[in-house]
Amino acid sequence: MFRTALRNVFAHKARLLMTACAVMLGVTFITGSLVFGDSLNRAATAQATDGYERIAVNVAPDGPPAGDGGGPAGIDAGTVAALAKLPGVAVAAGRVDGFAAVADRGGRLIGHGPSHQGANFAQGADGKDPAYRFTRGSGPTRDDAIALDEKTAAQGGYRVGDTVRVGTNTGAASYTLSGIFRTDGMRLPSGGSLTLFTNATAQRLFVQPGRYQHVELTAAPGTHPQELLSRVEPVLPPGTGAVTGARLAQIKTNLATSDGDTMSQILLGFAAVALFVATFLISNTFTMLVARRTRELALMRAVGASRKQVRRILLTESLLVGAIASAAGLAAGTGVAALLQALFAPADAPAAPLVLTPATVITAMLVGTALPMVAAWLPIRRAMAIPPVAALSAAEPTAPARAGSLRNGVSAALVLTGTAAVVYGALTTGKDARTVIGLGAALTLTGTIGFIPLLSRPFVAVLQPLLTRLHPVHGTLAARNTVRDPRRTGATAAALAIALTLASGLSVLGASAAQYLDRATTHDFTADYLVKPAEGGMRMTPATAQALGKLPGAASSPLNQSTEYRLAGTSSVLTGVDPATIGRLLRYDVVEGSLDCLAKGQIAVADFKAKAAGWQVGQTLPLERQDDGRGSVTIGAIYQADEQSNLLPSITAPDSLVARYDSAPNTAAVLVATDGGPGRAALGSVIHALGDNPALAVLDEAGIRAQDSGDIGDQLNVFYALLSMALAIAALGIANTLAMSVLERRKEIGTLRALGLDRAGVTRMIRLEALLLGGLGATLGTVMGVFLGWALGRTLQEHVVGYTLVLPWGRLALGVLIALAGALVASLWPARRAARVDIPAATTAQ
Repeated sequence: MFRTALRNVFAHKARLLMTACAVMLGVTFITGSLVFGDSLNRAATAQATDGYERIAVNVAPDGPPAGDGGGPAGIDAGTVAALAKLPGVAVAAGRVDGFAAVADRGGRLIGHGPSHQGANFAQGADGKDPAYRFTRGSGPTRDDAIALDEKTAAQGGYRVGDTVRVGTNTGAASYTLSGIFRTDGMRLPSGGSLTLFTNATAQRLFVQPGRYQHVELTAAPGTHPQELLSRVEPVLPPGTGAVTGARLAQIKTNLATSDGDTMSQILLGFAAVALFVATFLISNTFTMLVARRTRELALMRAVGASRKQVRRILLTESLLVGAIASAAGLAAGTGVAALLQALFAPADAPAAPLVLTPATVITAMLVGTALPMVAAWLPIRRAMAIPPVAALSAAEPTAPARAGSLRNGVSAALVLTGTAAVVYGALTTGKDARTVIGLGAALTLTGTIGFIPLLSRPFVAVLQPLLTRLHPVHGTLAARNTVRDPRRTGATAAALAIALTLASGLSVLGASAAQYLDRATTHDFTADYLVKPAEGGMRMTPATAQALGKLPGAASSPLNQSTEYRLAGTSSVLTGVDPATIGRLLRYDVVEGSLDCLAKGQIAVADFKAKAAGWQVGQTLPLERQDDGRGSVTIGAIYQADEQSNLLPSITAPDSLVARYDSAPNTAAVLVATDGGPGRAALGSVIHALGDNPALAVLDEAGIRAQDSGDIGDQLNVFYALLSMALAIAALGIANTLAMSVLERRKEIGTLRALGLDRAGVTRMIRLEALLLGGLGATLGTVMGVFLGWALGRTLQEHVVGYTLVLPWGRLALGVLIALAGALVASLWPARRAARVDIPAATTAQ
């Protein structure tokens, strides 16, 4: 049986090529996802733990590094000196670190993300710090000097001796660059910057003079870290703990691998979609192959082969196809992993070799070999039901889908039940609404897949008049050929419909979310610039706004957030603003009262807050704060506001009122309107007024929009790129169906050629068939995607006020056009084969 199966595979290798390609693509995607995730995790782990092998024991306070007002923060110099004298300690290096942002020569922030780091240069008796290796210059020895890591210096164009502007939580200052260094991955995260200060400067900026945040102990030769730990613990002051460097490395490893695991799961999800789409291609291929080989299989039965033996032969064929394709996909997946690293790895991520583990090989091979066998089972089982005598007399024609068949009845029931569940979940928007919608979507999609054969006839009937008007003969032939075998047509279009459903649903959700975020972030913004701390950076104070108030002709206002209030028993956050300028900087759509109330010491409240608490204009509310501050405030205005707005506060108060109860409010941002509007000169004047501090970001409207909603477009583009794999497999399905159809209709095509249809006409007929198949799948997928996008969007409206459905007609139309273009490309090879059919041989074939 194995020899027979192997011979059949090589005999029908051209017909099995598309199936092998589909399996190979799916396995390639799975292998690439797993290899990419393993490689990313290994690289992240190597970087996060780089340097911990040098640390035997780390000593740090049990609580946060900053004091809570009950005593000095960190570890004092006396403790560091005592630890250095312990037996087995080679070096005791006190460490201090905090936020430090470096500006390039144009004043722009170098690096990205929350990894703008500053630290102390802990030089030993030899004048060196073992954590840093200097390539040029040396570590800072004067308080007005700093050292920079190699990448930051290169990005800023700095050399030893240059003046560098550095911003910290205490402000900005200029320093002289004394050296450029390399360091461990644990100290310099990817994409960040690291600035070294002297001990005294770092302590003043980040903690307190004479204090350290933690101490790194290096063991003397022959001393085990665990042994050193046992010596350190008895001498530690209260509130201080110690842990080995190996334990810290393990903790960092667990944190570093989380991002890689998340990306791997996303990629595996799309790989599962690609494999699901491939199942239709494989099943369709084996259905057509078994139908073509009905006589051959019946002859095997007639000469003595049992039904079980024939089934084993066919399953062995599918196993061989899957094994060969899986091996090819495993090899290709390694290359895809390298491509994924280039596309999706975090910016400035460390280079890492590709990691191909035994688990990846086993998983890919099992999936790739099992999928064809599962997909081929039903066609094989259906073929085995044909009696040998009937099969020998004539090939069994495929029965057309009937409206009253069990298949269509079950499919209709699934579609109706699933649609009802989706609508119910969308309209009720309860806590389990998304689960209900997900189950309903699965039922609807499953039912639609089974229902497509029945839908193919009316779909083609609607388009046939257009085709016959454009090409009377070719259009009529293409329409009839498409509905000749509705089940085959349905299985081919289903693969494309699944991919378009996901793409269209993502487009609807993405466009709706992008419009909402754009409105939430910029609708209320009427100022020219928004000043806020760089990510992971300093805590602004009202003094920042005071500096901007000195700009000629400019208007500015802080957004001083003050928490822990209770107004009439309701927990509240007050945002203090400048009553004289806030009306020029933010758009307040007042529905009752007047914003002039702020100048009278009253407050203005957002409509959603007033409605929830039952407040009205003119009402005086008792005010309490956690520090026993008490008083009362009067509501002078109610304004419309989006609860998710990043700018418009829920309670707006005059800054004088906030200052009465909170001496140190958090300035979340500062709004600025310049004289003459935004521009390069205005931007420069704002930056200069802020002290040329790179720790402060100055954003115009476009910058705010890009920061708050720009990631959605990037994420959608990534998802579209991943879904392109499913589209490619669906296109292979169309090519396979048309190729098999050409093979089956070889005599018919030869007869048409003999009657006068030229090669161009045959090519046009096959291409029109491909367009009908692509149009059917694209139409159904787009409709289902929009429907599911609407339903999921409805679940957001309850929690996200202002979210509305947006139909991105351009993206939807582009998806349909890409599907049709893919179908045309898929028809090139079948159309070429059909046009080259030998007329005499075809017309005399049995």
